[in-house]
Amino acid sequence: MTTTRNPGTGQANQGPQPPKRPTRPAGNPPAARRTPPAAGADQPAASRPSTITVGVRKIFAAETGNFFLLLGTTLFLVVFGLVMVLSSSSVESHLESNDFFASFSRQGLFALIGVPVMLFASRMPISFWKRWAWPAIALGVGLQLLVFTPLGWGYGGNQNWIKIAGFTAQPSELLKLALIVWVASVLVSKQHLLADWKHVLLPIGPVAGLAIGLVLVGNDLGTAVIMLSIVLGALFFAGIKLRFLALAVGVLSFFGLVIAFASSSRTERIGAWINGCTPEQYENFCWQPTHGLWALASGGIFGVGLGNSKAKWSWLPEADNDYIFAIIGEELGLIGAIVVLALFIVLALSFVRILRANSDPFARIVTAGVGIWVIGQALVNIAVVLGVLPVLGVPLPLTSAGGTALISTLLAIGVVLSFAREHPAPADGPDPSTRSDRPVEQTPAERSRLAAAQRARPVRERRTS
Repeated sequence: MTTTRNPGTGQANQGPQPPKRPTRPAGNPPAARRTPPAAGADQPAASRPSTITVGVRKIFAAETGNFFLLLGTTLFLVVFGLVMVLSSSSVESHLESNDFFASFSRQGLFALIGVPVMLFASRMPISFWKRWAWPAIALGVGLQLLVFTPLGWGYGGNQNWIKIAGFTAQPSELLKLALIVWVASVLVSKQHLLADWKHVLLPIGPVAGLAIGLVLVGNDLGTAVIMLSIVLGALFFAGIKLRFLALAVGVLSFFGLVIAFASSSRTERIGAWINGCTPEQYENFCWQPTHGLWALASGGIFGVGLGNSKAKWSWLPEADNDYIFAIIGEELGLIGAIVVLALFIVLALSFVRILRANSDPFARIVTAGVGIWVIGQALVNIAVVLGVLPVLGVPLPLTSAGGTALISTLLAIGVVLSFAREHPAPADGPDPSTRSDRPVEQTPAERSRLAAAQRARPVRERRTS
């Protein structure tokens, strides 16, 4: 062992010593000393938070149970929908493109776009959505007008798509969200004048009528019904007098019946739904609903097994879209169908919880509108499969195949998540509005700790300066 002397102190230093673990000082260290050491020195790289971890923490910072309830249920439905799209579309995808995964790959791509869009929307403040209400409705109406240009594309008798470079989009799905945000903005600006029907009908009637009318001209009755329900629901949650609302429902129902029976195909379809199918109608109007019921009934309690559907072998049209619930019932049985219903019930409860926890009238109306859209459309889709309603051609939200529908629904849920973030639900405990203004009495131990902290504050400030 060699011994050397420290020239500064004259003390003897003995050869290389094993590194000693630094001891933590008694007081708080200066701010400069709080910087963690670099990886490889004293701290392993695995123990440091990664950039991805920090980003995720920022995204989900200070969230409440309502936020995560809505987010978790939504993501579960999206993943479940991808599985069912893969199962229900594999046969048709192979027949069309010789690829079993073609439809699933497209839906997966739309999910990869929609989920980040939802998370980005959840970061926006309420003022952002209020500011963009008018531009959103103008953009939505403008896109819907494109379906009547050479860019328009029809399918199944509906002229409600645009096709650009081989990609199709359905502007009416984006128009739903734009209509919700715009109606909420107008109702909030008129909230002190809602007792006068002119302040409700004159600003909302023409614009909402134009938006819904454009969808009706494209022959998409199902989407128009959903949009009309959204507007009526927004009026209800804005506090419109019930007699005005009942009158509006009556008038709109009359015009709805006129429109429904104005088309011979709709009249025959409604007649087959009410009176039952005749042998002449089986090949035309009754094929899809009949085979949908057969698929649902053949599943029994536990289903025939995932991927073992027989109806998807070209027996059931739109098996991956409008009638995906029939495939769920066939492959997963009554148990799977009940699970899907339970998930939408949880989704509805999360909307209600966020609505009740929020005090901003704009956020409450938008939350109600999005909830009516998602839950109402799910109920209509399931009712059509069960034969309770005639065929309307609306998909099952978050589950059916369809890129524009999935992205638009995720964007709408992201808007509601932003309300849950900005106005979190109160924590468990006494209501802050009922608390007394008198100070809370402190125990001697709490007073001593507070005094010690106040004495130590100047010392820490001198050390950091």
